[in-house]
Amino acid sequence: MATHPSHAPDGTAPTEATDTPPGGYERHRAPVRAARAVALAGGSEKALARHRARGKLTARERISHLLDPGTPFLEVGQLAAHDIYEEPVPSAGIVTGIGMVERRLVMVVANDATVKGGTYYPLTVAKQVRAQQIARENGLPTLYLVDSGGAFLPMQQDLFPGEHHFGRIFRNIAEMSALGLPQIAAVMGACTAGGAYVPAMADETVIVEGNGTIYLGGPQLVRAATGEVVDAQELGGAAVHTGQSAVADHLARDDLHALSLVRAIVARGPARPLPPPPLAPLAPLRAASEIADLIPVDSRQRMPARAILERLIDAGRLDEYRARYGTTVICGTAAVGGYPVGLVMNDGVLFSESAQKAANFIELCCQREIPLLFLHDISGFMVGRDYEAGGIARHGAKMVNAVATARVPKFSLLIGGSYGAGNYAMCGRAFGPRLMAMWPNARTSVMGGAQAATVLGLVREEQMRKAGQDFTDADRRAMEAPVLAAYERESHPVNAAARLWVDAVVDPADTRDWLTLSLAMAAGSPKEETRFGVFRM
Repeated sequence: MATHPSHAPDGTAPTEATDTPPGGYERHRAPVRAARAVALAGGSEKALARHRARGKLTARERISHLLDPGTPFLEVGQLAAHDIYEEPVPSAGIVTGIGMVERRLVMVVANDATVKGGTYYPLTVAKQVRAQQIARENGLPTLYLVDSGGAFLPMQQDLFPGEHHFGRIFRNIAEMSALGLPQIAAVMGACTAGGAYVPAMADETVIVEGNGTIYLGGPQLVRAATGEVVDAQELGGAAVHTGQSAVADHLARDDLHALSLVRAIVARGPARPLPPPPLAPLAPLRAASEIADLIPVDSRQRMPARAILERLIDAGRLDEYRARYGTTVICGTAAVGGYPVGLVMNDGVLFSESAQKAANFIELCCQREIPLLFLHDISGFMVGRDYEAGGIARHGAKMVNAVATARVPKFSLLIGGSYGAGNYAMCGRAFGPRLMAMWPNARTSVMGGAQAATVLGLVREEQMRKAGQDFTDADRRAMEAPVLAAYERESHPVNAAARLWVDAVVDPADTRDWLTLSLAMAAGSPKEETRFGVFRM
């Protein structure tokens, strides 16, 4: 779980984890901490000084003043764009997350003008669209703290015309407003070109005097197009838009005043306090801080599933479903922080029996409106002639079908490996989890690096044999080394979070808090009816 500083709160078939002493977690945590430090720092010192000289708060400071004191902020996409572009774009230049404002749960979207002037890179757009998706699924108002120079023009073809590009932001605003989900904007700096449609389409808009500007074409474009010479405030400042154009509704003296006006607007809206847990919250059987000590040094070893559950769920109490059947997947109902949840957790490779068991359990949870939590530590489905003849693809498809069509809230947490079709069956990103996170030791890719290197080595060996050439052990090692390095880099949680394949990288010790907040959010969300597709029997 990520909180604002000012607010409380390889894919080979695994072996049993007891073969090697547990430990080795610290080497996984360090790169995550380093990436997080970059994200939290925001833009350069020069950009920050220029920002403050204009009397402006930073994006994270604005969020701190906006939220109810002492309440948590569940940040989404904190590591987005880390090491993706040629120059640093911390947090993709935008801070997004879920918090409480006037005792109402809201989604906050705040541009960071210290990062490239708050301009939108492709991942900035993707992150804002992701935030809007979360808000829509969970019935949350969205608050936009706008301070942006618009699209990053050198990358315009990756920003402008596609279905999920810049225009999707505005479509989402219109559709969510039509659903009765308040859309509130505070213009606290520049709001240029297409970005001007954020405040113009919001239900209610605040603009800061002296710093806030809204215009479809800036002074330079106006001069180039028409010859008219006009400065930014004359063209689209607060006086224009509150006194003449009516693009904005409320005039604010400064950032703090603007945030107080936003809070007042939220307070006038429909009340939706965070639902209290239906069950009495109970501490886990063992401390969550002990989980890191259970993580094996060798990532090919299986995590001690039941020991981890003892440290995550209330009182370690699991009402298990078919405990003696399909034992490589653990299914059962439990509670986290007093919120009921249906658990689907890997404890080995997926066989036909375990896939059928999981599919049946998911059906039960949907019938009883119990949210689902998928805990990934999976190398995939069992392979081989006998298993294929036994219909493992057909049985696995039942599980994938159930996961895809379940309409209860779904959450995914990668605690170990999550590879290939195993990722799909366990509700990977493509299957619509409300929120998805990884532990720093977790890895995800189409297969493990060792498997990929071996497969490619065998292909190359066959090619050379047909050409009448030798393929030596040295040749094999030389070929495998870069494949292993690439898979390690690409399967790493920082890379996954940077590309928004997951919403967060969460430390094991913080996982209960992250899960509790996620389940609380879902508890008050609109309910949907589940209709399953055709199961191949």
